[in-house]
Amino acid sequence: MRVERLGGDKVRFFLTLDDLMDRGIEKEDMWRDIPKVHELFNDMMEHAYQELGFEIAGPLAVEVFALPAQGMVVVVTRGRVPKSENDDFDGSDVYELEVTMEESDRIAFRFSDFEYLIQAALRLEPLVKQAGQVYHYKDNYYLLFGDELPASRLEGVIAILLEFGEPSTTTDVFLMEYGKVIWKDNAIQEIIHYFS
Repeated sequence: MRVERLGGDKVRFFLTLDDLMDRGIEKEDMWRDIPKVHELFNDMMEHAYQELGFEIAGPLAVEVFALPAQGMVVVVTRGRVPKSENDDFDGSDVYELEVTMEESDRIAFRFSDFEYLIQAALRLEPLVKQAGQVYHYKDNYYLLFGDELPASRLEGVIAILLEFGEPSTTTDVFLMEYGKVIWKDNAIQEIIHYFS
């Protein structure tokens, strides 16, 4: 489990499939209201407090993004904690959850350095020839795949990508709007052509 702060009131967790398996949770269980999932969430909040000093109280918005063969990204946003007696918050609830879940067939990885992206692409060559899009946004490079990857190669592709980058919930729509397109199509082939 990895956690990072996205802002004063927002943190993001990366849960691998191994993190879920260690707790006896299947990916599909995240959609169910069961004690194992509550325990996982409490562990996540404890981890966020220890690592980042992120305390929870009041309403929380939780977004869960299921990523194919990668695990999950969980974004937790802390709501306003009422300060005055006239506010509705009675203090007896430690926190309230508003959970939304999304599942995507797209694979998105963020690379902090262009060289990491090149190394990943070179190692992907035996598995992926003509696929992928690359965008640049805020000093990071994003490699995205749609449904062009065969399911039989998905785990191998993910394993290589995890060596050089990290999963991202950033969408191609967001990157088209705010980022700069580097390769719109066949990014792996283009990287290999120019950098091998």
